[in-house]
Order: sequence, then C-alpha cells, then structure tokens
Amino acid sequence: MFKIAPLIGANQHRLKDYIDLFSRLRFIIKTQSQKWDMNTLEARRTIYRLLYGGRAAVEEIMLQAHKDSIPARIMGHAENSKTPNASILGVTIHSGDILVSRGGVPTSALIARGNDYPGNFSHVALVHVDEKTHLASVVEAHIEQGVAVATLNKYLQDKKLRIMVLRLRAGLPQLAEDPMLPHKAASLALKNAVTRHTPYDFEMDYSDPKKLFCSEVASAPYKKLGIKLWMGISSISSRGIARWLSLFGVKHFETQEPSDLEYDPQLRVVAEWRDPETLFKDHIDNAVIDVMLERAEAGKDLGYSWYLLPFARISKLYSIILNLFGGVGPLPEGMNATTGLRNKQLTDDHNAIKARVEILANEFKKRHSYTPPYWQLIKFTKQAMEDLDY
Repeated sequence: MFKIAPLIGANQHRLKDYIDLFSRLRFIIKTQSQKWDMNTLEARRTIYRLLYGGRAAVEEIMLQAHKDSIPARIMGHAENSKTPNASILGVTIHSGDILVSRGGVPTSALIARGNDYPGNFSHVALVHVDEKTHLASVVEAHIEQGVAVATLNKYLQDKKLRIMVLRLRAGLPQLAEDPMLPHKAASLALKNAVTRHTPYDFEMDYSDPKKLFCSEVASAPYKKLGIKLWMGISSISSRGIARWLSLFGVKHFETQEPSDLEYDPQLRVVAEWRDPETLFKDHIDNAVIDVMLERAEAGKDLGYSWYLLPFARISKLYSIILNLFGGVGPLPEGMNATTGLRNKQLTDDHNAIKARVEILANEFKKRHSYTPPYWQLIKFTKQAMEDLDY
C-alpha cells in the first residue's frame, strides 16, 4: 500500500484503482480486527497505522491530481441493515448509522489531532430515520446549545471538511437477536433531545449521561441497549495537550475521541466524503495544529488578552440570559469568559499562522509545479511561527 503510493502519485490515471485498493484493504483490516483486543498497544498501533496511514496516502495522491479528477465520495462496505433508510449525497443511510465528520474551525482541528492517535475527525452524530415518513434527522451535541436535532440539509449546511458513515455489523449477536436495535438507539437519542435540555459536556466524561459531548450522543443510547462503542478507549497522555485541553474544561483524558470510532471492530465504514476544494486546507489546518501542540508539549501556554476580560464577562452574562429563555448566546453554555477568550486566542493564532503557511505553500507550488506534501507543510508551519515570533 505504502510502497506504491509515490508511483500512483506520478501516474494519476491509476488513482481510482489505488482508492479501490484502500477500500478493500480497509474492509479486510476491519474484518481481521474483530479477533483483536483493541485495548492492547499492538492492536491500536497496527490498525491506526494501516487505516489512518492508508487514508493519508490516498489523500497525498489526491492532492497531486487535478481537482476535477478527485472523487468526492469513496464507497466502503454496504453493510446490511433492517432499519428504516433515507438517502444522503447518493448513499443509502439507515436509522442508527453514525456520522463522523470534521469541522472547519481551529477547535475542530484541535479535537481531531489532540490525542495519542491524531486523526481526521472532530464530531459525531447519530442518524434517525422515521419508519413511516422516511424523513431523516441528525442528533448531535454542539458546544453552543448542547444536544439538538437537525434535518439532513441543516446538518450538511454546517461547514464540514469530511464526513464518514459508520454502521454496526449485521453479524453482531445483539443485532442477530434484534435487527431493529440501531433504530431503537436512534429513537432513544431523538426522544432525549426533544423532551429535555441536555448541556454540552466540556469535561468529556463519557460515563455521566447528564451532560453529553458529541461522542456520547451515539455511545449513550447504544450502551443502554447493550452495545459498548469505542472498544478501544481513547487516551491523551501528552502533558502539554492535556494542559491545553484542560483550559477548555476537559477533565477526563481517557475518553471517546471521534476519530477513534473508525477503529472499532463492531462498525463498518459505509462511505466517506471529502470536499476536493477544501482538502488541502484541511491538511494545512492539521499541520498548524500539530506544530502548535508540539509547542504546547514544550511548555508553550495558551494565553488570552486579559484586557478583554470585562467585555467577555458582559458577553457571558448576556449569554446566560439568552440561555434561560432557550436562546444561544455568543459564549456557549458551560464556557466561562476566560475560556471564551482562550478560544478566541487559539483561533486568532491558528488563522495567522495558517495564512502565512498558505503563502509559502503557493510559492512552493509555483516553483516545483506540484502541491507540497504534508511533511513540507510541517516545515512551512515552523517557518511561519518563526516569522510571526509565535
């Protein structure tokens, strides 16, 4: 897989064959991993190297291709399901399917990259399809408003750099006994979302259902029905990354990271979309965050503009009043004024560095007539940080 990647990069007419190879490889690996203990270091490293590494190889080749030849959708395995279904972007999805996506803001990059196995995804949502109308809803948790329900169109309108559909294996004993179990889990999540307000869980405590972060929206209802998702629990052992995340309210560093759900042997990858127009920007986002987190590990603090604190406190008070009446304010529920300013600082720093990296990357492409690969983006990020005295 990895040895032939540079050859495919130089022979773009074989891109589709290489993508098909990755899809077949992923299916084989997911099948084999059903026999692995996903909490062992060997299993985690092996599946991460092959699945994350395979996607990275595919995308490096895609970035060398003409944008019109990059497929926006890659099909996985059409796992059988008995639950109600609907269509999204040309793919049949079923009630109980899980959508894993990547947002387009710096905090999304931080979530995707800030763990022991840096990944490509930052958000999890659960699909519910009505058995009578076949209308699809998406249940998800937002930091701004907690658990909420959106239509498929509204879900897709929010900026997403990539989406992947995951589905429970039909051969699981629980599904053999009750094929409608995924729909029941989705119905539980939907009922919870529409009948009561569930705040966003900044602490990332997946054992406490009173507050939910995005991963828990999928894991909590399935857990009630006897299926424990994230067979390999996520870990954040870097002190620097843990320190930065704690400034945003995170208290649990063994948790359920969105990217790691792909490696769960109970799930099949049904399809994956990426936006060819923004794929390169996604890579730049990752490179900038990766180097910023290297600096965090070296002791770099995530500060904020202290002189803006009085204004942030007024903004927080305004947000609290809106929250009391069911509205959404400028500062999310559960986020204090200081945390809001740190989030602003992270965004400002990331955007400034990213703008400089984009300039360096464009200059590289003009000189060499090809898109700079990821390792070159890392070098540009370090150069940009020196230029900006970060």
